Amino acid sequence: MLLLMLPFAAQAAPRTILAYGDSLTAGYQLRPGEGFAPQLEAALKARGHDVKVAMGGVSGDTTAQGRARMAWTLAGIKAKPDLVILELGANDMLRGQSPATARANLDAMIVEFQKRGSRVLLAGMQAQPNLGAKYVQEFNAIFPGLAKARGVALYPFFMDGVASVKGMQLSDGLHPTAGGVKVIVRRILPSVERELAKLPK
Repeated sequence: MLLLMLPFAAQAAPRTILAYGDSLTAGYQLRPGEGFAPQLEAALKARGHDVKVAMGGVSGDTTAQGRARMAWTLAGIKAKPDLVILELGANDMLRGQSPATARANLDAMIVEFQKRGSRVLLAGMQAQPNLGAKYVQEFNAIFPGLAKARGVALYPFFMDGVASVKGMQLSDGLHPTAGGVKVIVRRILPSVERELAKLPK
């Protein structure tokens, strides 16, 4: 008896997104499932995307620390990230560190992620006004400047709709509540979907 062997289509692996950042990404003081990575994954799946969002946030990280841990973070992820959401710089700003140094670190990370074949969505930050007009101007210019120079997508302000909004931040006035994260996810979602659509099939 002859058996008819029908080819089976290989099931595509889920897209891997790496949320790479600091405490804003790590879900500081939030319960499991309330942080940025799990809420983003749930929102994308609800819209029909087959994705896995890996949490690569470390509370307190500056751009220098984020740059230093890239290799071991990527080594701990089962699949190469198709898309990296790069969210760092807030701690540099809060410590008054050099905008030029922050820019150089972010630039090096973008280049390294691109070398590894990942698309990058750069999440911008904004400096607090009490740091002075010169610092604010130099810091805020980092993100659009890098996005243009490296040809990556820019989400202008990660904390849009949350910063200085009553009830959207923890008592420290810096970190988002679970509801604040929900706002961040809702607002950044279109940018993430646009980047997913640009990935090779």
